[in-house]
Amino acid sequence: MERNEMRKRVKKQLDKSRYEHTLGVMYTAASLAMAHGYPIEDAMTAGLLHDCAKNIPDDEKLKLCKKHHIPINSTEQERPCLLHAKLGAFLAQTEYGIKNQGILHAIQVHTTGEPDMSTLDQIIYIADYIEPMRDKAPDLEEVRKLAFTDLNLCVARILHDTLTYLHEKGGKIDPGTQRSYDYYRQFEEKTIYQ
Repeated sequence: MERNEMRKRVKKQLDKSRYEHTLGVMYTAASLAMAHGYPIEDAMTAGLLHDCAKNIPDDEKLKLCKKHHIPINSTEQERPCLLHAKLGAFLAQTEYGIKNQGILHAIQVHTTGEPDMSTLDQIIYIADYIEPMRDKAPDLEEVRKLAFTDLNLCVARILHDTLTYLHEKGGKIDPGTQRSYDYYRQFEEKTIYQ
């Protein structure tokens, strides 16, 4: 399926603000791909499809994941909204015809991250956080600059800020997010001790 056709289909699946966010992620991912020497087409496709399951009602997300044997951890069981990443990767493959495993994986891990992410994983994870419509994260200007200079350090910073926010809010932390930060904090420490 061509990206233009995907775009029309995604637009039908998402509400207006989520669709605008999706376009922001797609174009931000393209910019990051250019800056870091990654294939732009793959970055744009992953950005376009990263939230394709976002507007599916939570009870339906749970049903679809169970039906298609998509693993659900205890945090996702409590907060099914987190399943949109795993379910989105499944839908990207089955509904949008994506065969590129790198694109599918980037969609799958764009919410929690994971240790030692690929360049595309990092691009989508970061683009989702910094796209132009985002304005509530702390130190967003600094994080946006980091995105174009050091992907590892930028991911570490986003994970740190996300965990800080969740701790302060008293929100449940997905173990994947904690594992991701445990891996990426080494890049913060290298910067501190240089």
